[in-house]
Amino acid sequence: MSDNILQNLFNPSPRGKIKWIFVLIIILAITASLIDFGDYYNKAVDKFKIPFPKVKEIPFRLGLDLLGGTQLTYQADVSAIAAADKGSAVEGVRDVIERRVNTFGVSEPNVQINRTTSGDYRIIVELAGIKDIKQAITMIGETPLLEFKEQNTEIRKITDEETKQLNDYNKAAEKRATEVLGKVISGGDFSALAKTYSEDAATKDRGGDLGWITEQSNSAIYNLASKIAVGKTSADLEKVSGGYEIIKVEDKQAKTDAFTKAEETQVKASHLLICWTGISNCESGLTKEQALEKITRLKEQATTANFKDLVKQNSTEPNARDTGGDLGWFAKDMMVKAFADAVFAQKVGAISGPVETEFGYHLIYKQDEKKIEELKVSHIFIKIKTEEDIIGKQSEWKNTELTGKNLKSAAVEFDSNSGSPEVALTFDDEGAKLFETITERNINKPVAIYLDGYAISVPTVNEKITGGKAVISGKFNITEAKLLAQRLNAGALPVPINLVNQQTVGASLGQQSVADSLKAGLIGFIIIALFMIVIYRLPGLMAVLALAVYSLLVFALFKIGFSMAALVLVGAFLIIGITVNGWFLVFAFLSYIVLYFIGGLAPVTLTLAGLAGAIVSVGMAVDANILIFARLREEIINGKPLSSALDDAFKRAWPSIRDSNFNTLITCLILIMFTTSAVKGFAVTLGLGVIISMFTAIFITRNFLSLIPPTWLEKRHALITSVKAPKPSDNE
Repeated sequence: MSDNILQNLFNPSPRGKIKWIFVLIIILAITASLIDFGDYYNKAVDKFKIPFPKVKEIPFRLGLDLLGGTQLTYQADVSAIAAADKGSAVEGVRDVIERRVNTFGVSEPNVQINRTTSGDYRIIVELAGIKDIKQAITMIGETPLLEFKEQNTEIRKITDEETKQLNDYNKAAEKRATEVLGKVISGGDFSALAKTYSEDAATKDRGGDLGWITEQSNSAIYNLASKIAVGKTSADLEKVSGGYEIIKVEDKQAKTDAFTKAEETQVKASHLLICWTGISNCESGLTKEQALEKITRLKEQATTANFKDLVKQNSTEPNARDTGGDLGWFAKDMMVKAFADAVFAQKVGAISGPVETEFGYHLIYKQDEKKIEELKVSHIFIKIKTEEDIIGKQSEWKNTELTGKNLKSAAVEFDSNSGSPEVALTFDDEGAKLFETITERNINKPVAIYLDGYAISVPTVNEKITGGKAVISGKFNITEAKLLAQRLNAGALPVPINLVNQQTVGASLGQQSVADSLKAGLIGFIIIALFMIVIYRLPGLMAVLALAVYSLLVFALFKIGFSMAALVLVGAFLIIGITVNGWFLVFAFLSYIVLYFIGGLAPVTLTLAGLAGAIVSVGMAVDANILIFARLREEIINGKPLSSALDDAFKRAWPSIRDSNFNTLITCLILIMFTTSAVKGFAVTLGLGVIISMFTAIFITRNFLSLIPPTWLEKRHALITSVKAPKPSDNE
């Protein structure tokens, strides 16, 4: 008996082969469902205490028009740059803008370059949830500043006379603050006193009103105000950084989400980070696979008692030895989405992970959670002076006269002896002289290269360098060397950028767009399903089931990204091409090209136009079925038995299906390559939908129909068509 089972498994009959394919389709549908609805599945497991393993919840990556935020479009002026250097110069500017954007703490910012048909370079910056858009525009629009600095050996110290002046001023400030506090406690009008005495220029004219604040927005004042009852003022003088505070709490409330109206929470947590080579500023020397292996091993060892020690010993985060990975209290929008989703979903006291973000893999220890309270606060601020106010800011680095304007270019080269990558610098004549002087006085000392106020490289000078050419060598891999060259070129090549377009979408409008799109998609699906069942009967029902599998697959692939989409689709088409129809080998190749141009290994970002493309593709997914079923009716009417009619219907409908989908894919490819923004988003999801529809319409629908015994179906002719096949005598 076991021999028969093995024979059926490895050498099945035609009927057995159909059943095995059906089983694989069911497994594929279940897998896609777990990806699409993983959060609901995990909630069900918890609620009903089902002994099933949980799945990793993969959120959709939403575009700006669905998430809310601002899109800025800049045009790069590359007229002064040689044609060969334009691409790398704009790439360098993109890198600088990306780092500038990261200072705003924006969740998943998107900075991309688009080249127009006229040859212009445009940089599109998408900032989700940005609060101070004016500051963002100001910082992003600045031309990158590249500076060469040397160690500051003349750090000034405050004199005794200056110390006396500082102390006298601060004593007078304390006396003045104490007098104002006395007037407040005596019942003086707080608003009037603030207008008279407060030294905070931003709030002085409005009676010291700070508005609603949270611990995240103004931690110093919030921590003082949280100890004061509503309607009351400070009982004692409070000293903070920069001066003295006298505070009045006007009101208190729970902070709620603007869209859902749900009360917001904040979390106290710490984390352990393991980065890998290729991530900015990562020096772990690990590949991504090695990083995952290491953090998985650490997860097995981690407990709440030893977590801090594990962080200090293993984390690749800067200053982890001092901080122990402590992140303090933070709200959900203060962290990148993947990290925030993980830590806010886990229980207090739990250690979750590994969680992957653009910074590496994280283990997250959630220590506490509480609701966010807002306080309406007014204050009177009396300034004091510090040493920096008198002698100025002292830095370990000081500027030289050498800047980015003197750097002609930076390029990646390879050491002739070791073959390791290095970055070659070329200066103009003025820069060559300045660089020679700088290196002469800094032999065996470091020289720092700063871009936009951040040190991007601190090489040590080995000898005096003449001739205007230098090499930065070190433990670079090719990716790190290219990144350094891009950053240097960004500050070296004059690439001014001009803001040509700005679009802002509110978070509530984005949420409404998602809800409306899903509603439209559901209505469209129901209408298509009813049409197919009414017109085509049982085959129509099979097509609807295939369409359901199609929808699950489409949105699952949107979640897991293009790398997995390419693997799944190309692999499926190769199998079908070898076993069913050779044309699918061509589709496998074309699918790979389309997915490559869509985004390589990038995740799928859903936009409003992309959702429209996905919804349109649902309708297009039944096109092939309509052609096949119409042909099936004709074959049955002509008197053919169901099995041969089904084969002929698929064969004869195939040329039309092939040509229409080829044309659609080619059109999508053109739109993806030569358009931007909404049109490109529409083409991306439509192209991906067409590719998947080929799999579901040809492979899944046919398998579903083949499962029905032909002898059973032929006795129930009305399940396919109301038109009866002619008898042989009628054809004579």
